[in-house]
Amino acid sequence: MAKRREIEFTIDDHGEVSIKVLGVTGPECERITREIEMALGMVSSRQHTSEYYQQTDTGVTVGAGDGSDTPSP
Repeated sequence: MAKRREIEFTIDDHGEVSIKVLGVTGPECERITREIEMALGMVSSRQHTSEYYQQTDTGVTVGAGDGSDTPSP
């Protein structure tokens, strides 16, 4: 099952927009919000959450793939 992702928008009394991405690890959050940020205007600041610094699960498997421990000739 896929992990739930959320984008939370907050607009303050002065019209400043804050975007918070939940459920995404690593720099993927910046990729997800890139087009939104471009449409809204210049980014004045960026704060990374602890999720940003977590390792992403790449699902890479290394090996011959046939289950044997002997190299192929």
